[in-house]
Amino acid sequence: MEESNNYGHQHPLLLILNQDQLIHNQSGVTDCSRCGEEVSAPCFFCAEHCGFYLHKVCAEAPLELNHPFHPHHPLVLRQNSPYSNGMYACDFCDKADNKFVYHCSCGLDFHIKCALFTFNVAENNLKELDHVALQHPLISTENGDELGDVSKCFGCWEPLAKYTHFSPDCRFNLHEKCAELPFKLNHKCHHKHPLTLQFNSERLSCKICQVTRRRGFVYGCSPCKFVVHIECVSESLDLVVEDKRHEHPFTLLLRGSSFICDACGIEGSYASYICCTCNIMVHKKCTSLPRIIKSKWHDHRLFHKYFLRIEDFRVLDCIICHDEVNTEHGSYYCSKCDVIFHVKCAMKDKDSYEIVENEDEESPNESVSSITKVLEWNDAGEATVIEHSTHIHHLTLGDRVGEYVNKCCDGCMLPISASFYYCTQCDFFLHKVCVELPKVKHVWHHLCRPPLVLTSNELFQCVACDYDSNAFAYKCEECENWTCLRCIIALTPGARTCLGHKHPLFLYPEYIGRCFACGEDDINGLFRCKDCDFSLDHKCFSLPITSQHKNDKHLLSLVYGDDNSYSESYFCDVCEESRDPNLWFYHCATCDTSAHVDCVLGGNPFIKLGSILEPPEEVHEHLLTIVKKIYDYPNCSECGKPCLDLAFECTVCNFVIHTDCP
Repeated sequence: MEESNNYGHQHPLLLILNQDQLIHNQSGVTDCSRCGEEVSAPCFFCAEHCGFYLHKVCAEAPLELNHPFHPHHPLVLRQNSPYSNGMYACDFCDKADNKFVYHCSCGLDFHIKCALFTFNVAENNLKELDHVALQHPLISTENGDELGDVSKCFGCWEPLAKYTHFSPDCRFNLHEKCAELPFKLNHKCHHKHPLTLQFNSERLSCKICQVTRRRGFVYGCSPCKFVVHIECVSESLDLVVEDKRHEHPFTLLLRGSSFICDACGIEGSYASYICCTCNIMVHKKCTSLPRIIKSKWHDHRLFHKYFLRIEDFRVLDCIICHDEVNTEHGSYYCSKCDVIFHVKCAMKDKDSYEIVENEDEESPNESVSSITKVLEWNDAGEATVIEHSTHIHHLTLGDRVGEYVNKCCDGCMLPISASFYYCTQCDFFLHKVCVELPKVKHVWHHLCRPPLVLTSNELFQCVACDYDSNAFAYKCEECENWTCLRCIIALTPGARTCLGHKHPLFLYPEYIGRCFACGEDDINGLFRCKDCDFSLDHKCFSLPITSQHKNDKHLLSLVYGDDNSYSESYFCDVCEESRDPNLWFYHCATCDTSAHVDCVLGGNPFIKLGSILEPPEEVHEHLLTIVKKIYDYPNCSECGKPCLDLAFECTVCNFVIHTDCP
């Protein structure tokens, strides 16, 4: 045991050279104070036994590291993350941390051990791997090793179990071949300069496969801004590629210039594959592009076409990114709707689509309608009397909207304002669009793999808008979350009209900004206008156009700006507080009253009073009715406190309970 300098610690440090000494001095599992990993010999520990431990390699890490894989700037050792949230993600192992980091101004970040380990890879000095066991692909597969699905090599980011690799016990996932890569090589894909092994600090896409990958190693030429993945360099290019998704073979054509892929519309270089019969040129990866996919972004199947006729589409904007699709190159489209997708958008996330292998196989999601039976038709071919999966009685098509202006749709809880169905035996209404909903549905904004299932007459809180409701919803059986029908409709891709704006709005899920309706800032995901700076969050976008309030016998209309020039009138007639005239509000033109949106809607605008629910047996043995206690405030049978607002009430006995007590 040797005494050393304190490396910034307030007490002297002692050096432990072997693991037996470490175990003798430890009181339990201890982490290194710099890298945060479990400490192992050789290491330093505090002579005063204050719990401070430091790996020897972490203690001796230089303050600046001139890394061969990043020769243009030094990596500077920092005690904390350089980012405002206090965290960083290592560009080698992809693990997040908040402790010491080697940071470069160009945005590269590495754990101490990852920076030093990759430095030794570059210097071909991997003594620490001399005694690490190698595992072969065959052995990993026979032992049921799940590495092929979970763990990736930090060098090439291909499955670790695909090739011979070092045991993950060394804490570096690395193929043997990736640890022995030459630092420089000459390759036929770039004749001007030799390629050097480096980090992809500029986040460039691979010139062979066109994929951009931030982590791992690439071979690159910095002056030419040219990079290729190490696995793309090592793979041999097939002279002929045949795939069942295309009727003719593709032949390799080496090029000295760039080209536009006819399958995906993205620029490619060096290696292209051509079909001489169809006269198309594609990337190698696009030779096996799926012909038919089922996407979470759309209810119908999408078909891939190399060329489309402009006259077949009313709008040529991609339904996901809203940029124009070039019909002279490949895209995905729906044969039933006027909908088109960029290939890169349709296939951006592998969990957002499924490949359809058999064109004749019926998609279950497209065939399951919530209308169980049509009993009568009219001359126009409309179903006039139906049976519906959400209601016990027959529903009849209504044509007199004006007679039901005070009624709400039991599906979306919005006022009856369009074609609708109603029940002649009870107070039940559904918009025609709500009647025609599918029983199961995939949506892009829900991450679980199974489709969502249509539910009704269940009290739930929507995961998208946080409102409580007992109207229609789509429920995930896997995570047991509900999304209300209003949010399902609002978040469905496509151009939308808004009464407060003359241009169509498009949903940009990753845009962060201000909502013009409520004034909230820094909202993630907004409906945006492409022609001007107008934005709405999805809750304001789906507000009821009309609503009722107990203080006014008329319907209140949603208003998009107050043109009253008298500032003293900018008050809410419900709460009597001031209101911002630039924000949306509800207004009665007859009574000339105005009110905040939240004051009119209240806390539970999308719960239908009088609905009957079946509670769990452990809660109550009878059916319960949703009621709103306004005058009489009985004590809750569960917690004993008064029921001041919404409650479940039993009509058979005196049982009453808060809605949040069961």
